[in-house]
Parts: sequence; C-alpha cells; structure tokens
Amino acid sequence: MAEHRHKRDTDARRKPRAATVAAPLALLATASAVTLGVLASNPVTGTLLAQDTAAVSPAVGRQASKQMERPLDLMQDRKIASRSESRLARTSAIQDADTRLWTTSDLNLWTSSGKGAKQDGELEAGKRVLVTGRKTAGREEVILGGQLRWVTVGHLSAEKPVAAAAGLSMAPCPDPGVESGLTTNAVYVYRSVCNAFPQITSYGGWDGHGEHSSGRALDIMTSDVGLGTAIADFLREHAVELKLYDVLWRQRIWTQERGGEGWRAMSSRGSATANHYDHVHVATY
Repeated sequence: MAEHRHKRDTDARRKPRAATVAAPLALLATASAVTLGVLASNPVTGTLLAQDTAAVSPAVGRQASKQMERPLDLMQDRKIASRSESRLARTSAIQDADTRLWTTSDLNLWTSSGKGAKQDGELEAGKRVLVTGRKTAGREEVILGGQLRWVTVGHLSAEKPVAAAAGLSMAPCPDPGVESGLTTNAVYVYRSVCNAFPQITSYGGWDGHGEHSSGRALDIMTSDVGLGTAIADFLREHAVELKLYDVLWRQRIWTQERGGEGWRAMSSRGSATANHYDHVHVATY
C-alpha cells in the first residue's frame, strides 16, 4: 500500500511542471501571430522596415536591411561599370587611331563634345594631329599628348594647308560656311580676298554646276566696277601663289596659262550673272 501512494504522488508533481513549460510557448505563439497580423495589415507600406523587423526578430531584421541595401549597391555597380566602359572606350580610341590630318585654321580645344565641355587651350592652323574618327554634336575627336580632345568639325584636312604669301592671308573669315565643300586652294583664295577686301559680304562657294561642283571655284559678289576690277587684278597678281586656273569678270576671261594675252573677250551667255557683271568668278587648280 505504501508503494502505491508514492507512485500517485510522483505523477501529481509532474503535471504542474508540464503546464509551466506549455504556458510560455503558447504566449510566444500568440505574440508572433499578433505581430505578423499587424505588419501584414500595414496600410502605408505593406512591407517591413529594417528597424521594425529588428525589433521582431534579429534574423528577419538583418534580411530586410540587406534587401534595402541591394538597390543602392546595384546603382553603385552600374556607375562603376559605366566609368569602366568610358575608360575602355577612350583607351580603345587612342590605340586604334592611325590617321593624321592638318588643321586648316586656329581651333579651340574642348574637353568633350557635350554642352558641359570646357575649353582647354587652342590648336594652331597648319598643325598635323592624330584623329580617332569619332564625330558627334558638331565636333570631332583628336589626340594631343595622349589626351583626347574635341575640335569643331570641318577644319581638318588630309592636305597640308598652303602658307600665306606676302599680301595674302589664311586668317579665318567672318562666314566660315562659305568654305564648306571647297578645296584647300579655294579656301586660300577665299580667305585672302575676304581679308584684303572686307567690304565684300557675299560669296558663292560650292554648288552643283560647272567648276563649282568640284569645290575649286569661288564667286565674289559685287556689281561695283571699280571694286570688282581691283579684286580681279589682285587675283591675277597672286595667281602663282594661289594656284589659279582662271578669272572671269564682266564678260572677259583671264587664264594663267595664257596670262601674256591679258583679258580675252567671251561670247554672251544671255544674262548679267551668266556674263559675270555682278560677280568675279575665280577657279583654282
């Protein structure tokens, strides 16, 4: 009988101990459920902020923080990759460059081709420079001292520019657009005339007819007989230096090959313009 009572007492003592363990577990489960319900019903973000998740669970908080950092890391990686690609493109442009061109006028050097470019010195006319072949936004890329710089398009030539003789000039003119499509010799004529006769404000350059279609000819627009004659005489005096082929003025023609014959008459072509009464026409070799 004594042994039987002892066994019942032992079982009785174990039951409260089990209840003591089960109560905190139930409380923890209830708290977790309540917390998750509150977070899921968040009407503002619907997501966990890093500081909130840390309060609920250190592991969950760390995971949310890492997820927030990923977009920032991705943006930084893209910036680094973009800079690397730019450096690679610049290095490739320098290594692949194998063409040298002559500057036909004084040029400003720019740090880039974009609107935010800064001027970084000047490049004199008559200089031979290495070019990359890249052109954009009205500028083309050159290499100077291992550095990439940009200059205005249209002022580099495969031909060495002619050095101005006494009385002539290679200084840029007020309207550089006239030079578009002209050969180096024709540009030399244009700049010499525009600097010697600044009162002339209109010129005819390249177009699709006659000697003009080759880029070798220039029309100097004036109906003033005295001024036109002075220009024609100026051209004839410098025919050798300017490499002139012919000069036409007031229905007359002069050629360097037959210079000893002076002006020769031309047959009428039907209009003042066709007969060169309103402009001096000059062509180069």
